[in-house]
Amino acid sequence: MSILLDGTTRVLIQGFTGDKASFHAKEAIDYGTNIVAGVTPGKGGTTHLGLPVFDTVKAAVRATGATASGIFVPAPFCADAIMEAADAGVQLIVCITDGIPAQDMMRVKRYMLRYPRDRKPTLIGPNCAGVISPGKAMIGIMPGSIYTKGRVGIVSRSGTLGYEAASQMQALGIGVSTSVGIGGDPINGSSFVDMMVRFESDDETDAVMMIGEIGGPQEAEASIWAGENMSKPVVGYVAGLSAPRGRRMGHAGAIISAFGDSAHEKAEIMRNSGLTVAPSPAELGLAMKQALAKPTRRAALA
Repeated sequence: MSILLDGTTRVLIQGFTGDKASFHAKEAIDYGTNIVAGVTPGKGGTTHLGLPVFDTVKAAVRATGATASGIFVPAPFCADAIMEAADAGVQLIVCITDGIPAQDMMRVKRYMLRYPRDRKPTLIGPNCAGVISPGKAMIGIMPGSIYTKGRVGIVSRSGTLGYEAASQMQALGIGVSTSVGIGGDPINGSSFVDMMVRFESDDETDAVMMIGEIGGPQEAEASIWAGENMSKPVVGYVAGLSAPRGRRMGHAGAIISAFGDSAHEKAEIMRNSGLTVAPSPAELGLAMKQALAKPTRRAALA
C-alpha cells in the first residue's frame, strides 16, 4: 500500500480547466491516475478532457466519491481552495501553486486545527512538485518517466532535486515506492517528520531519501527524529552549502536566519543522527546505493 495514493485513489483537480491544470491532468491520466472529475466555479455541468466539471468540491465529491485533490488554482485563491477541499471531506490535498502569501497559509493551518486527528486531511505543499507512486498514480508536475517502481521513499523540499534523485537511482537500478515534494515555503502542510513516520511504517519502503534546503528547522528536527525512531536507512542532502547567511535564495523558505538554518549545520546534524549524507547533488543515487548495502539498524540490533 502506497503511503498517500495508488491506482485506486479517486482524484479530482481544482482549477481543472486552466491551461496548467489541463496539461498536468492529462499527463496524470496518461500515467494511469484515476482522475474522476474537475472543479472550476462557473463551469459546472460541462466536460473537460472527457471528465465532468463541477462548480464546487463538495458537489464533485458527492457525485464521484473522490478522496484526493490536486490544486492548480491561482495563488490569491488557493487558501479558499484548500479549505473548500477539506470542508468537502477530501483526505489528501496536494497544492502545487507557488506564491501563496504566508498569511494565507497561517489561516489554512488554523483552519485545519478544527478537525480531529482521525479526520484531519493530509495537505502536501503548497509550492511543491506533488506526489507520485511509480507505476500507480501521480498528482503534481513531476515527469513520470524518470521514476521506476521500487522500495525507496523520497521526501524533498526541492522538486528539481527530487527529480534528480529519482533519475540517478533509476540509472543505478534503484526504484521508488513513493516520492513526496513537501514544498519550499516556510509554512507548508506536511513536514519531513510527517512523511518519515509514514515511510517508517510502510512495508513497501526499505529506505528513505530526505532532501532539504537552507532555512527553517525542519531538516534538523527530522534528522533527530530519524536518529531516534527510524529502523530504515536514511540518506540526507541539504542544498545551499555556499549560500551566505541572511540572503534569501529563491524559495520563500530558503533563508538562513538562525543557528541550525545553514546547509553545513543541517548536514552536521544529519551525520550526528546517523544519516548517510550525500556530499553533492551529483551523488544522491550513489549515496543511496551505499546506504542500502549497509545492514539496517533493525538487522544490526537483531
